[in-house]
Amino acid sequence: MAENLPLIPLHWHSIDTVLFDMDGTLLDLHFDNYFWLEYLPQCYSKAHGISYSESRKYLIDLSSRLKGTLNWYCLDYWSDKLSLDIAKLKEDIQHKILFRPNVIELLQHLRSHNKRIILATNAHPKTLELKLLRADFANYFDVLSSSHEIGFPKEEQQYWVKFCQNYQLDPKRCLFIDDSLSVLDSAKQFGIGFVLGICKPDSQKEAVNCSPYTGIQDFSQLIYSL
Repeated sequence: MAENLPLIPLHWHSIDTVLFDMDGTLLDLHFDNYFWLEYLPQCYSKAHGISYSESRKYLIDLSSRLKGTLNWYCLDYWSDKLSLDIAKLKEDIQHKILFRPNVIELLQHLRSHNKRIILATNAHPKTLELKLLRADFANYFDVLSSSHEIGFPKEEQQYWVKFCQNYQLDPKRCLFIDDSLSVLDSAKQFGIGFVLGICKPDSQKEAVNCSPYTGIQDFSQLIYSL
């Protein structure tokens, strides 16, 4: 276990299913932050003959208007909007796709305790496919679910209604782990019984405040509490 980190006590006997976000939870968010904030602006600048600063400002402004919607996560939308093959550009830097610490160890531990494990990600199916090629974790999961298949992003209540119906979940007996406060708010509002945040989703940035939710610094805090 990482040094001096407290265990996160949970009523594990009341939890049947563990729901995981992907980017910033299972995987280091540095890949996504680098792609959207640095690499894509470079590519858009070259493709459209504008300065890097103009490109970056345009993309950040557009992203801020879309944040929290399904289009914000949709590679097809961005490819059409920017006239760039976003999936191919992500492949160019796929070497940056990395697990966060102790992910596989936690998944193995949950498996050994017969917990149902479901991936609940807003990532586009093409992004999920790429990341599974670089960081294979599919065999630990009972279900891999993208919000694009649900029809709503996790920020919306309709997502949780359909998600729980599709996979026959009792929300009160689910633990959900995500790095987005707005998504955690949505899950809590719907009635997901246990929610936890991620303190350091991007390994290259400072830790973030997960308040009012309990934050995980290292998954060993859960491994040894189970």
